[in-house]
Amino acid sequence: MNDEQLLRYSRHILLDEIGIEGQSRIIGAHALVIGAGGLGSPAALYLASAGVGRITLADGDTVDLTNLQRQILHTQERVGQLKAVSGQTALSLINPEVTVEPISERLVGERLEALVADADVVLDCCDNFATRHAVNRACVKHRTPLVSGAAIRFSGQLSVFDLRRENSPCYHCLFPEGDDVEETRCAVMGIFAPLTGIIGAMQAAEALKVISGAGEPAVGRLLLLDGLKMEWRSVKFGRDPQCAVCAAT
Repeated sequence: MNDEQLLRYSRHILLDEIGIEGQSRIIGAHALVIGAGGLGSPAALYLASAGVGRITLADGDTVDLTNLQRQILHTQERVGQLKAVSGQTALSLINPEVTVEPISERLVGERLEALVADADVVLDCCDNFATRHAVNRACVKHRTPLVSGAAIRFSGQLSVFDLRRENSPCYHCLFPEGDDVEETRCAVMGIFAPLTGIIGAMQAAEALKVISGAGEPAVGRLLLLDGLKMEWRSVKFGRDPQCAVCAAT
């Protein structure tokens, strides 16, 4: 770590739980952020400001005027631009030391698997169950820690899945694929702007803890936020021994 990095990240280094060793891990880490929208925006900004050395930002959409209410990576001047490219611009302004790789496509198949295998942590900031389950399968296969967040209306949730740990559940254990789960989109249901900031920032916090080794990530716990009452609930859950995704691993 050079003198400028020691100064830039001094407030992390002063934390006993992180220190120089933990910050060095952060600088050397690769984070894959899937989704550059409401959750991906604050998550990616905090990862970049904290010094994560390499961030892959994947999103196949373009910036729309309706996004600007909550997707703080983007600006009115970049409406119509690819979100991944717009995000790269924003992150480079926050921390030019960070290498940002924009991917302007929806990740599927071998492309998704290769990126997950190359990452130290994956942040699922997408808004649909098909992608969440695909990301989960790839993370289970490659033993890559997954930080999952969701937000709609005034409700948010967060959990961490880390198959490097014995008996850690996966996303499928909590939300089995094929179950009759109603999929809601903020385009139809609406969303409270600061809610995405709260959950996205927490995703960044959990990812940084996973990378640096600080504290205890929310593995086996589902954190639920009622934004209207500003009340949190923590629900513990375990690995499903019959899980179609992780039971045989």
